Amino acid sequence: MTTHESGRTGSYPESLVPQSDPVGVTDERVDIREFAGGLPQHKARLPQIRIGTRWYNPWLALIVVSAVGALVFIAICQQLRQYDWMQSFMDTYPGTSDSYAQTVDSGFPAWLRWQHLLNAIFMLFIIRAGIQILADHPRLYLNSGSTPGTDWLRIRGPIPADRLDQSRPDKVWTAKDDAVALPKWLGIPGIRHSIGLARWVHFSFDLLWLINGTVFVVLLFVTDQWHRLIPTSWTVFPNALSAAIQYGSLDFPANEGYTNFNGLQIIAYFLTIFVVAPLAPITGLLQAPAVAAKLGTGRGPLNRQVARTLHFFVLAWMVFFILVHTVMVFVTGLVGNLNHIVLGANTQSLWPLLVYVLVMIAVVAVWLAASPFTLRYPRLVQKTGRFLVGWIKGLMEWSNPRADYSEKDISPYFWPNGTIPVSDRYREMRSNNWSDYTLLVNGLVENPTTFTYRQLLDMPKHEQITQHFCIQGWSAVGKWGGVRMADILKIVQPTPEAKYAVFYSMAYGGDGPAAGRYYDCHKIEHMSRDLTILAYEMNGEPLTETHGAPLRLRNEDELGFKQVKWIEAIEFVESFEHIGRGQGGYNEDHEFYGYRMPI
Repeated sequence: MTTHESGRTGSYPESLVPQSDPVGVTDERVDIREFAGGLPQHKARLPQIRIGTRWYNPWLALIVVSAVGALVFIAICQQLRQYDWMQSFMDTYPGTSDSYAQTVDSGFPAWLRWQHLLNAIFMLFIIRAGIQILADHPRLYLNSGSTPGTDWLRIRGPIPADRLDQSRPDKVWTAKDDAVALPKWLGIPGIRHSIGLARWVHFSFDLLWLINGTVFVVLLFVTDQWHRLIPTSWTVFPNALSAAIQYGSLDFPANEGYTNFNGLQIIAYFLTIFVVAPLAPITGLLQAPAVAAKLGTGRGPLNRQVARTLHFFVLAWMVFFILVHTVMVFVTGLVGNLNHIVLGANTQSLWPLLVYVLVMIAVVAVWLAASPFTLRYPRLVQKTGRFLVGWIKGLMEWSNPRADYSEKDISPYFWPNGTIPVSDRYREMRSNNWSDYTLLVNGLVENPTTFTYRQLLDMPKHEQITQHFCIQGWSAVGKWGGVRMADILKIVQPTPEAKYAVFYSMAYGGDGPAAGRYYDCHKIEHMSRDLTILAYEMNGEPLTETHGAPLRLRNEDELGFKQVKWIEAIEFVESFEHIGRGQGGYNEDHEFYGYRMPI
């Protein structure tokens, strides 16, 4: 290895990603023709479900079965009500009763009504951004390896069979290729591979929703409103059955929602608020690398793909609940129900109807404006999201990853991603089996050093079996061999001013040469952790070109895009504001990701 003079060694690393001209936070906008490398806007298709080895489009069958099932259910319920024993049952269990929940005489207080409105607005953004996140890896699995062909649900077609060969890096189907676009009225922001922006929207409104929900639950239990939602007797179940039969017969139970919910309502609300809603953050966190790497949940029944599937079911339940809830508001007495939730009064005034219409107009306007606003002000969305949830990501980074897996956990397939280096220099080094590859480590270090490939191989070798978490949603377990960054630090000795390690790739970012080199920044504290390595082996073999040869980073606290491949240089800096657009990485600069990505 070659040690240079102490201090910064010229402008070599900085010249790879020069500082961009300053741009105002509201001046940048997304150009769909160029965004994410100019990906064509291939649209998502309606979800398909795999049963055995065949894929089915369930929607026509679902509509037919639902329609026929509804008619049969109505006929059965109407017939049941002709029997004396059923009438006796319904007299005993009328559907709404104070036998399972105490009557709430205070009606709907103002705090509850406002939180109801805020919850609806927050859910609008959470659901739409969540669907956009799914579209970035439009498949759901139950195995931790996300192996192609094992998905059980998809919203795009099959992977082209001739593009699964990873020995052909210029032809292989990448996870980025698999992303799909959504209509802008559905997803936020709708365009293909816009997961960076979608996550900021999703996480920001998640936080607001959690705060709103926490306040709601606290106020429930310090007032009498908890009686409205929590049954205290098993008689709630026969009353729920009675209410269901009454609804099914089209002779609805009495609407006493101002003071009591019927048995079916209270069960639905209880499940949604106290079971399904908590599952949302739980299944979300189980998808985070910082959580899985600490708890070892990357395999088994709590693996990321199971969590992702459960997260999808939570979303589906919320959509179903909102639709049914809205329909029931209309068909069980719209004016009276609106008086309850708008005025908090058990009256029949028409003013709440006018308020409802005005609010719905505003909601539709916000709905239609959400995607255009996000595309027009992407940097503002990024910075707002960083302000709201960046501190949470910072807290998650305190977790020192410890989880290690066994060889039987190694995934049979590891999705490729990234743009392969195209320089003559890279091809020459590859043809020479990396014998003339060098790694420059400089910046704020006492001993700037150039390592040859042979010298890296001769350093103490560390092996680890860990799980890779791609920001797009797929995951895979791999065995990595290489040099601990802690050993590199011992040689170069970063100065006290060094706060970040900047990893520069030999590859361009997704936007091509004009956008500059791919790079990413990592906190220096992560560099001394046991599982942070410069890997030159994968699954017992030298790294392939597809997966980052000759050298790639593994920092198991962070998402996959931060695991820089095809590393050319490492620079230690006090701040990354002078690099590129100053956001901490190529994807952070160009696709509005966050530089902290433990979740």
